Amino acid sequence: MARYNKIFAGPFTEATPQVQEGIAAAATLPGLAVVLNGTGGFAIAGASTNEKVFIAQDNYLVLKGVDDAWAANDRMIGMEMLDEQFFNVRVPTGTNVAKGAKLTTNATGRFIIAAADTRIIAIAEEAFNNTTGSDQLVRVRAAKGHLAAA
Repeated sequence: MARYNKIFAGPFTEATPQVQEGIAAAATLPGLAVVLNGTGGFAIAGASTNEKVFIAQDNYLVLKGVDDAWAANDRMIGMEMLDEQFFNVRVPTGTNVAKGAKLTTNATGRFIIAAADTRIIAIAEEAFNNTTGSDQLVRVRAAKGHLAAA
């Protein structure tokens, strides 16, 4: 069971996030990092991707929750990571996130602690030690133009 029931977390003065639609190349859970593929659809972001990152939104259009994946070949929604907005992103089990931690993506589009010389995609807005045995959602903001120090 997810800790949050939505992926877009506000602020409330930002009524809706900026989004793009595209065909999902593979089954995609809300909260994963996705990138545009060569056909205008979305692919799950790889490890420390250098592409423009979007966050897969929950499929509220058909009343799906944050743990319901978009099926491959479905038209899905990717939210642009704007500076002033919060997002709840997927963090794998066994990841201990401190508030202010610098995060990047792993090979499955989940957010992990950034190692040296990797692209920083998001900054954690809360502390959470994921010992639950499953992915959990952690609140973040976009990081712009950061590279973890060597």
